[in-house]
Amino acid sequence: MLHLPPRFARPDGVHPPLDFPDYRTTALRRPAQPLTLVPQRLGELTGPVFGEDRVQEGDADLSIANGGEAAGQRIIVHGRVLDGDGKPVPHALVEVWQANAAGRYRHVDDNWPAPLDSFFNGVGRCVTDAAGRYRFTTVKPGAYPWRNHHNAWRPAHIHFSLFGTAFTQRLVTQMYFPDDPMFFQDPIYNAVPAEARHRMVGVFDYGATVGNWALGFRFDIVLRGREATPFENEEDDDE
Repeated sequence: MLHLPPRFARPDGVHPPLDFPDYRTTALRRPAQPLTLVPQRLGELTGPVFGEDRVQEGDADLSIANGGEAAGQRIIVHGRVLDGDGKPVPHALVEVWQANAAGRYRHVDDNWPAPLDSFFNGVGRCVTDAAGRYRFTTVKPGAYPWRNHHNAWRPAHIHFSLFGTAFTQRLVTQMYFPDDPMFFQDPIYNAVPAEARHRMVGVFDYGATVGNWALGFRFDIVLRGREATPFENEEDDDE
């Protein structure tokens, strides 16, 4: 069996619980029995998760697709991926997906009456540099309704997925925007202990703003330790 040393253990007071009644689908999706830790074999530990040559330079720009520019407020989202000691994590695959400026995903199951954008696919990826830095160009996503509770709206957010050096090393989280008016009724945000919620909220970064072109936001992702970014236990299906 694989046993993690204490410094790699899941910190208390950071991540959301497996069962959070206000987030209704956790009642169906959470494990009903205690988790069993499966040993990782050599292939899982050493097998490549992706080929860096498959990540192209334009993959980090979500604001241009299908021959045109996306509608909405253009933004720069950047930051660093850090380990529990504050050291940069280089060569990590960072993937993002999000709704368009009207709050709609390009997905067959998303059919609420908000417009699709022909020039926005809503997906991007990049690889962190030697200093653990990543950078995306996109548009600010809109809020959207979902069926969790009466008049439920998801705050504007961007989904983040991080891969390590093997297929089994994947973490998923969400970045929110500061001062969003819908925080009060969002069970995904509120499932995280109050003292850790700010770690999921990007910071407006005037220094990253490009004059007459795009606003800037910074979102650093800490993989473990006391300052760890809250991560989801499995990929969210809220769209």
